[in-house]
Amino acid sequence: MSNERTIFKALSWASSFLIENGRDANAGEILLRAQLNMSRSKLLAEQKMPLAEQEWNRFEEAVKEHAAGKPVQHIIGYEEFYGRKFLVNEDVLIPRPETEELIEAALKKLGTTFKSLSGLKAADIGTGSGAIAVTLKLERPVLSVFASDLSERALQTAKKNAECLNAEVQFLQGDLLQPFIDNGLKLDIIVSNPPYIPAHDELSDVVSEHEPHSALFGGEDGLDFYRRFASELPNVLKEQSLVVFEIGDGQGKDVSLLLEKSFPEAEIDVVRDINGRERIVTMAVQKISFD
Repeated sequence: MSNERTIFKALSWASSFLIENGRDANAGEILLRAQLNMSRSKLLAEQKMPLAEQEWNRFEEAVKEHAAGKPVQHIIGYEEFYGRKFLVNEDVLIPRPETEELIEAALKKLGTTFKSLSGLKAADIGTGSGAIAVTLKLERPVLSVFASDLSERALQTAKKNAECLNAEVQFLQGDLLQPFIDNGLKLDIIVSNPPYIPAHDELSDVVSEHEPHSALFGGEDGLDFYRRFASELPNVLKEQSLVVFEIGDGQGKDVSLLLEKSFPEAEIDVVRDINGRERIVTMAVQKISFD
C-alpha cells in the first residue's frame, strides 16, 4: 500500500478527474463519504488517513462510473431527503432538494387549513421512491397516508423505503387518481410531484439516461398531468381539502388556471422556492360544487 493513497490524494484526484469529464467536482467527496461511512466533518478531519489498496480501487471505480454518466445516488444506492436516507434505483426519480420545499409548504398549509389532522386521509400521487408519502407520515403521524404509482417496480422501492423507515403507508397501483376513484376513496389531502418537464427540453445525460422518463416529462408543454388532475380531483376530494403540487418555474399561472376552472371557490397560491423560482401550487378547498 502506497503512503500517498490518502483521503486527501483520493479527493484531489477525483476532483480533477471529474472536472476534466464535465462533472461536479464535489461528487468525489460524496462517493468517498458513503464508501467509508463518514460524516463530512470526519472525512475532512482525516485527510491524512491512508486508504487500503482495495478501498482506493473501489473509489476510483465509483468516480469513473459517475464520470461516465451514472448518478452518484445510483452508485451509493440512496439519496438523503428531509434528513432520512431513501433507497433509489433506475425505477424511480431521485428525490431533489426542491421537493423538500414541497413538504415544507404542505406541512405549513396543513396547519392553516385544518383544525385537526387526526384521521385525515392524505395521498402522494406518483410516489416513485415514496419519499413524499413516507416523510408526510413520519412528520405528521396522525395522518392516514396512501401512496400510488403506475409502476409496480417503483412501488416495490417505495415499500422498501417505508419498511426501512418504519412508516405506515398504504400503497395502491394505478394511473394517477384512478386507484382512489375505483376504490371509492375520498381524500382530505393530495400532495404530488408529477412529471412537469416539457417534452422538448434537453436534460443532462446523468438524468436522461438513468431516470425514468415517465417520471420526468409531462407532454409538449409539461402540463399534461395537471390537466388530468384538474379533471379527476372533484371525484376524490372531500368538501374541505388541500392539494399541494410541485411545478416547474413559469408554470404557476397555467396550473392555477387549470385548478380554478374545476374549483372556482378555492384559494390557490403559487409559492416560490429559496432561489425565487416558482416551485409549488397550493389549493385549499372549503366547498366543492359538482355541478
